[in-house]
Amino acid sequence: MTRSDLVEELAARFGQLTHRDAEFAVKAILDAMNDALVRGHRIEIRGFGSFSINRRPPRMGRNPRSGESVAIPEKRVPHFKPGKALREAVDQRTSEMQAKEPKS
Repeated sequence: MTRSDLVEELAARFGQLTHRDAEFAVKAILDAMNDALVRGHRIEIRGFGSFSINRRPPRMGRNPRSGESVAIPEKRVPHFKPGKALREAVDQRTSEMQAKEPKS
């Protein structure tokens, strides 16, 4: 699902919202989440999951072309951990889809 798909879904579910209002709502939510993560805050949406920032320590890597060692600096990267309800829903849906597939 893309951002525009999300806008379309929101506009379709809530008839009182215009397409433009749905677009503003999606943008506002994503901007707020982005700002919170940039500030180092954790975002928790019950039943869906949580977003946090993980620290990747500096390390030595290799240039695959030349084989020489390269210092890779420390990074902070966003991390998503699905909530229990989302994990169970995805697992159940995946199990149902696999059961419907014909066995070869």
